[in-house]
Amino acid sequence: MPTVGKIFSAAASTMAKTAQDVLRQIKDEGIELIDLKFADLHGKWQHLTVCSDMLGEVEFREGLAFDGSSIRGWKAINESDMSMVPDPSTAWIDPFYRHKTLSMICSIQDPRTHEPFDRCPRALAQKALAYLGNTGLADTAFFGPEPEFFLFDDVRYNSSEGGCFYSVDTIEAGWNSGRVEEGGNLAYKIQTKEGYFPVAPNDTAQDIRSEMLLMMAQLGIRTEKHHHEVAGAGQHELGMVFEELIQAADNVMTYKYVVRNVAKKYGKTATFMPKPVFNDNGTGMHVHQSLWKGGQPLFFGEGTYANLSQTARWYIGGILKHAPSFLAFTNPTTNSYKRLVPGFEAPVNLVYSEGNRSAAVRIPLTGPSPKAKRLEFRSGDALANPYLAFAAMMMAGLDGIKNQIDPGDGFDGDLFELPAEELKDIATVPASLNGALEALNADHQYLLEGGVFTKDFIDNWINLKYEEVQQLRQRPHPHEFTMYYDA
Repeated sequence: MPTVGKIFSAAASTMAKTAQDVLRQIKDEGIELIDLKFADLHGKWQHLTVCSDMLGEVEFREGLAFDGSSIRGWKAINESDMSMVPDPSTAWIDPFYRHKTLSMICSIQDPRTHEPFDRCPRALAQKALAYLGNTGLADTAFFGPEPEFFLFDDVRYNSSEGGCFYSVDTIEAGWNSGRVEEGGNLAYKIQTKEGYFPVAPNDTAQDIRSEMLLMMAQLGIRTEKHHHEVAGAGQHELGMVFEELIQAADNVMTYKYVVRNVAKKYGKTATFMPKPVFNDNGTGMHVHQSLWKGGQPLFFGEGTYANLSQTARWYIGGILKHAPSFLAFTNPTTNSYKRLVPGFEAPVNLVYSEGNRSAAVRIPLTGPSPKAKRLEFRSGDALANPYLAFAAMMMAGLDGIKNQIDPGDGFDGDLFELPAEELKDIATVPASLNGALEALNADHQYLLEGGVFTKDFIDNWINLKYEEVQQLRQRPHPHEFTMYYDA
């Protein structure tokens, strides 16, 4: 992947990297509180704050005990004791706490066996990296995620036996052009699909995004840029530099944490829902990825289509073949599939193409440097658990290499404008979460290789997600009253 501008803060360059470094920092800076964060199955951070004297070298090996039975989809109460093992390389001072608190990201361990917990997403991603090395195909996997989000001024919703509704609002939205506003309506609204890249005063979030980006840099994330996104009703993106798989996933978790908390500071609320606004573009998380071995990139092949190596073509073959099943991880909600529809720049067609954002797999135009050669999977969204999503995509790509799966020819046409007659022969992503779960149930052997995912993990995931499908199936939708109440 390309070498881009190195934007490091002083804080990032001096971050603690070992357990001894962390313990020394705690002593030297008089830190009294330690916040331990970990990702649950659904990609949401959970945390426990302990006094600093509870953390010693042994806790970096054996972890700190907690009750795993209260975490959705983890442990029964009769076997609930778990251990969270902090990663010292992730240590930073949490900027959102009043009292000086050192934060670390943890992986989960079974205290009985001292083995990684099979349902811990971060531990699973660590197994995926170990498997990568054991294959001999590569030793490093780089991922460059691009999560988008919406900022709203007001969000209200309710779902009960007697009624169901939602309401989102932002001062930027075009639907507010006629609203009476305090001090007068100044009319600087952004119309549907016109949010890419207006300047102030249309773009009202410049300072908010700047604070988010600079704070991420302070916490050790290499950052690049920020901008307003396409959707007129307050859609945004912050740019991060690619990293190795685990760190890239850690960065996504930190990204979401910073975005939500800085938004709250400004009286805003942030969401990573793929489709919170009807009739405008949804929120995705495009993911750039490449494999390296011995410090050398593996995806460059001079003189071929898009300068792709045979290894890269096979990797793409695996991605395209298994996408319907791994979308259960990269697009893991019922709302995800309201984004994956024609007309809103969401890539639903399972083809690859050079410089073409209408394809599910885009090969960015990166010039002649072999180090810059990569692919971008564009169908995923920002509600994905990054550890699971990155691991699943890598496993699909590795299966493509091992089995030499041919992706066919690249497609250079505008898929968004292709006639229906020509589109019918092109494979597409599932139309619903239910469809993705059915695909995962039928196609998951590639995920089981090396014991990375387990059958228990996949079965548990399918059951958890089917519960979400059923919740939506059982409830009347507000728009159904428009269509059917007086039918």
